[in-house]
Amino acid sequence: MTHKKLRALKFLSVAFMLALFLVPLNAEAQKKKRGKRKNQVEAPAKPTPKKSKEKKIEDLVKSSKKIEGLFTIYQDTITGSLQMLISDDQIDNEYIYFSQIADGVMDAGRIIRGSYRGSKVFKIKKHFNKIEFETQNNSFYFDPESPLSKSKDANISQGNMASLKIEAHDKKKGLYLIKADGLFLSETFSQIKRPRFPGASPTAFKLGSLSKTKTKINDIRNYDENTNLQVEYVYSSPSVLNGGSNAVADGRNVSIKVFHSLMAMPDNDYEILYDDPRVGYFLTQVDDQTSTSATPYRDLVHRWNLVKKDPNAAISEPVEPITWWIENSTPLEWRETIKNAVLQWNVAFEKAGFKNAMVVKVQPDDATWDAGDIRYNVLRWTSSPQPPFGGYGPSFVNPKTGQILGADIMLEYVHFTNRVMYDKLFDLASLNQTFDGSEMHDDDKMYCSLGHVMHENTLFGKAVLQASNATDLEMKRMKKEAMTALIMHEVGHTLGLNHNMKASQLFSPEQLADADFIKGKCLTGSVMDYAAINITKDRSKQGQYYDTAVGPYDVWAIQFGYTPFKSKVEREALLSQSTKPELIFGNDADDMRSPGKAIDPRVMVGDLSNDQITYSNDRFEVVNTMMKGIKDKFSKSGQSYQELRQAYYILSGQRGSAANVVSRFIGGVYVDRSMVGQAGETQPYTPVSLSDQKRAMATLNKHVFAPNAFDAPNDLYNYLAMQRRGFGFMRSTEDPKIHNQVLGYQKNVLNHLLHPNTLQRISDSELYGNKYKLSMVMSDLNHAIFKADIYSNVNSFRQNLQLEYTNMLIDMLTGKQSSRYSNNAKSMALYNLKTIRTMAAPSGNIASRAHKQHLRTLIDNALKEVK
Repeated sequence: MTHKKLRALKFLSVAFMLALFLVPLNAEAQKKKRGKRKNQVEAPAKPTPKKSKEKKIEDLVKSSKKIEGLFTIYQDTITGSLQMLISDDQIDNEYIYFSQIADGVMDAGRIIRGSYRGSKVFKIKKHFNKIEFETQNNSFYFDPESPLSKSKDANISQGNMASLKIEAHDKKKGLYLIKADGLFLSETFSQIKRPRFPGASPTAFKLGSLSKTKTKINDIRNYDENTNLQVEYVYSSPSVLNGGSNAVADGRNVSIKVFHSLMAMPDNDYEILYDDPRVGYFLTQVDDQTSTSATPYRDLVHRWNLVKKDPNAAISEPVEPITWWIENSTPLEWRETIKNAVLQWNVAFEKAGFKNAMVVKVQPDDATWDAGDIRYNVLRWTSSPQPPFGGYGPSFVNPKTGQILGADIMLEYVHFTNRVMYDKLFDLASLNQTFDGSEMHDDDKMYCSLGHVMHENTLFGKAVLQASNATDLEMKRMKKEAMTALIMHEVGHTLGLNHNMKASQLFSPEQLADADFIKGKCLTGSVMDYAAINITKDRSKQGQYYDTAVGPYDVWAIQFGYTPFKSKVEREALLSQSTKPELIFGNDADDMRSPGKAIDPRVMVGDLSNDQITYSNDRFEVVNTMMKGIKDKFSKSGQSYQELRQAYYILSGQRGSAANVVSRFIGGVYVDRSMVGQAGETQPYTPVSLSDQKRAMATLNKHVFAPNAFDAPNDLYNYLAMQRRGFGFMRSTEDPKIHNQVLGYQKNVLNHLLHPNTLQRISDSELYGNKYKLSMVMSDLNHAIFKADIYSNVNSFRQNLQLEYTNMLIDMLTGKQSSRYSNNAKSMALYNLKTIRTMAAPSGNIASRAHKQHLRTLIDNALKEVK
């Protein structure tokens, strides 16, 4: 082996031995290294703990303005955001929440200034690190002595409105800080935007979505007993199909301003008063879940907390009177009339044992408080683009007791002017709607539309006085009486009274036409009615137009609500007087203003006297007489014919109102709500007499259905021109729709007479005294609509009427609502259709022959469908 090879072999041997030596060392090092990495992952070194700094209230509010009160509020001076303090002693306590609209728009569904949104009780609760606001359910009562009271919360839901994180807690002072923007800048406490009902028109105006960036707090006012905020909610939409009326500047961005009030629960000696069905008060409904009665009701009457200064005196001033403020925006010439109207209620309160229960003051021009402040009861004024009411008198209460805590009266200027709201007075679509309450919101239940009735009445009175050359003094007297009546009515609402549509029965037509007899009186039993204006047929005998004093029912109702009775016997003795004719009562739930609704014709709007049929006949005759001369009386040189047009529609509307009043007697049933064994009680249901129902049908025949029922001078129609204003005629042609107008009044009567409820009641009431049988009613109606001209020429008004009536009979048999009609009603509908077909033999001029052929064709086609 060569030397070179030996040297190489030696080198390899050394290298090999070196590798054997180094491998274990390297492996051990790698193992240690891997172990080190593994240990780092599994057990990392703990960092040095930093001492956490607990949030302090003073640190979180240092850039905010402090506003102390019932709930102390902090408002950031840069962003405007809110924070609120809650104290330990407020946890698990109950408070009252109330809201009203500061400003809105009618387009959004009667969301308008002054409208009340109701009140509710809420409780503040703490749940771990959160503060909760929970609505309380006060609809049920459990006798605490009953074992059932242990299950009082079973299957009853409270409402958790908000659950807010506690941002900071001061343990020493017992204070919690929460962010409050979510409470007030959203619809947490109250739903502002109304829900859309199924079937609502897709083209109708609607609010957009609530904008979080645009919605803001406008004002905060804090007091010891209440915390008030005004919030401007902005509803935005990128585009709108319907931009709304002129009251809406931009339909894409609509502002609704709302007053929110959080109030301490009253701690006083208020005595709860429970409702009685013989008197009409607003109430909070409460069901007694531990009662075995058929009427387990503990409904709370809404009334003020009036307490005598001298409990032993027969008449005493109250410890705290009900104080009203006349807003400083009120015209000076009206203030005395308004004050006197409010103070009229002191007559009623004196009978209840209180002197000067009502006090009236005028808001100073330099007053620092706003009329929307819930601490003041204010008679307020607006002049809205779309006036929703003439007067509106809401109040808000403690839901747990019924105690009224505050009230306002909203007055619309338009109702004391000569401006006409055509959409309110002459809208035939709304005239023919049936009221069923299906789209009523909770805050609508106290809505009062007397202003519309009063406005129409006053315009009618103005037309009558102008046509009879009355003096300016007489005109001023009529308007003053109208304002007095309206103010008394709305004040009555704020005292807790609801409507009494039955009160118009107090006097006879002869007494109402006796100026000396009615002077200074209430023309009805109650100012809470919707009565007609008192216009006498003989203009030389005209006396009072409206109520100028509270009525006997009003006095009696205030006695029930406010007398500090010493015993239940005393209270029952007062209630037992309900059978007196002047104390009868029926409210909106009972009234018959809409076709097919309710049953007692005395509970009606737009009527007057205890003989409504005679009074309505007189109204028809007054209108018919005036129609002959209105063209000369209301056409003034140099002016447009707008005033003439207005007079024509006002007079025609009075015909329609009188027709509605009379029609309710057919199939009507008088209701007596007195208790069993009560002195003077009658049976609960008594059908209207045959003679009165026949009188009513004869009146309708003469003044509603007859060929000349809605006659006017032939040359009058040529002058019913509306004054041009810009592009005001673009939505419709400007010519008066005379036939549609007349048919609208006639249809409203037919809608009631042929309503399934009315026809069913006629049949049912035959079992308990009704002598005007269904067959007689339907036969008389057929004759009224066809007999006078079916064998001769038929004018265009009668053609409209006869076709409408025939189609209604057909709908009773084959229409979508046919299943609602009784078999008896369907039989008479079929009988009448066959009678009409026989009568409608072609005769008369070409138009009449065509009309009769039309009738026969309709009937023939309908009979093919009838099985």
